Amino acid sequence: MARQVYAHYMVGLTDNQALSQWETDITQAKEALIDGFALNIGPVDAWTDTQLALAYQAAESLDFDLFISFDQSSTTNIWTVESVASYVNAYKDSSAQVLVDGKPMVSTFEGPGWSDNWATVREQTGGIFLVPDWSSLGPDGISGMSSVIDGAFSWSAWPGPGATQMTTDQDVLYQTALGKGTTEEKPYMMGVSPYFYVNLPEWSKNWYSSSESLWYDRWQQVLEVDPAYIEIITWNDFSESSYISDIVPAQIVSGAEVYVDGFDHSAMRAVLPYFITAYKAGAKNVDLTTDETAIAWYRTTSATLGADGGTVWGQSGSESASVGARDVVSIITITIDDTEVQLDIGGTSQSFVANGTNRVNYFEVPFNGALGDVSLTMNGLSSTGPAIVNTLPATGYVNFNAAVIQV
Repeated sequence: MARQVYAHYMVGLTDNQALSQWETDITQAKEALIDGFALNIGPVDAWTDTQLALAYQAAESLDFDLFISFDQSSTTNIWTVESVASYVNAYKDSSAQVLVDGKPMVSTFEGPGWSDNWATVREQTGGIFLVPDWSSLGPDGISGMSSVIDGAFSWSAWPGPGATQMTTDQDVLYQTALGKGTTEEKPYMMGVSPYFYVNLPEWSKNWYSSSESLWYDRWQQVLEVDPAYIEIITWNDFSESSYISDIVPAQIVSGAEVYVDGFDHSAMRAVLPYFITAYKAGAKNVDLTTDETAIAWYRTTSATLGADGGTVWGQSGSESASVGARDVVSIITITIDDTEVQLDIGGTSQSFVANGTNRVNYFEVPFNGALGDVSLTMNGLSSTGPAIVNTLPATGYVNFNAAVIQV
């Protein structure tokens, strides 16, 4: 089964979005070698029909893949079988629709309680290839759903409470639950994310998951796990700071702008051509498809500068995020030869050498109290990002989101 990389796209954020924005998103995703979008839709947004039509129109013209991910997390707004089947039928014959074994791929965000309805959806659509995210069940629960699903997607893409790094433990358990190595093996879709921070207490969401090395760690783990599919979480969920798209102000939910504005993540995409090429080749060292590059991400204040805004370390965590967040600049380099890289914080510089034999290298540089503009230099090129400062944002508490720069 061909390895494919998709990115989770929140259609719920696209009210009044023009075709041109879809074209921009798809063009940028293709440049990063992303194969398609998983289009997350809910059951009540009035603009869903309009935006799905625009998404498929743009994808058809730009030779890009799409599939629908039904958001079934709500316990009050419930999808009807007829509505789900109607959406599948509307797009199953599109040239942009992802097909597996001739059937349209369909996914979900949660919804294991809806599982009994999928048999009827299959009848009303002529068949689907169902790869849901039922992470609330965990791998053990998924193993009991083999008669319902055609594969499984895990939303587990961040370290848990009190953990500084992600492991592959859950990924391996999912593959086992899906029959890895047997004649009945079903495909696993692995979640990969660059970052996580949300501070929307009105939505009962306020936590930071350790992300200092996450974007590097997870792509190295991809080569260990070798899943059939990858879903990047996310393309455009600005409220949870997991975005890799350019910032689209109209898509930022109210309250999240205080930690998103000025914190560009688009440079995260710079390393994707190499990582995706390596994943599809099943090898750590592959030829570069772009120029040598380096990215750096960092918070603009110390984690312990002041109040934490009620943010905890990890979902359902009990410790302050200030305990878990480390005051470092994180750097990924992708080079062919041994290459000197320089990081400068307010005039304090540190140089190190990226090992070209490894192609990919990861470094962490502690703030150590340094303040000022952050600059990254490699191969005679420099990029400067927002300054690290010793004053809190206007909110009065630490912003745990990161700024990202690229050379």
